[in-house]
Amino acid sequence: MSRGNGGDNGDGDHGRGTEIVTKIRPKTKRPSMYRVLLLNDDYTPMEFVIHVLERFFQKNRDEATQIMLHVHHNGVGECGIFTYEIAETKVTQVMDFSRRHQHPLQCVMEKK
Repeated sequence: MSRGNGGDNGDGDHGRGTEIVTKIRPKTKRPSMYRVLLLNDDYTPMEFVIHVLERFFQKNRDEATQIMLHVHHNGVGECGIFTYEIAETKVTQVMDFSRRHQHPLQCVMEKK
């Protein structure tokens, strides 16, 4: 083995192939989550709000009634927590459905 200038790579291993390979795992970041909220109004019937919660948020009758009453008494109520795309879709579905049935029900999303 030659000990000339070409064999030493500067770290003292003299070209013996003892490299350390480190695998870098990309850190996956959890997606931001968004709360979908219903806002109270004086015109949308309670039964319609329950129907919306059952249809678009897969709530059973008791859960939907509890959320509807929370909205009624507190002015706002959470329907669920979703990724941005799902939350946006649910807000759009609820708003479109409410307009088609001539109700002013408002549905919004906010970052959790």
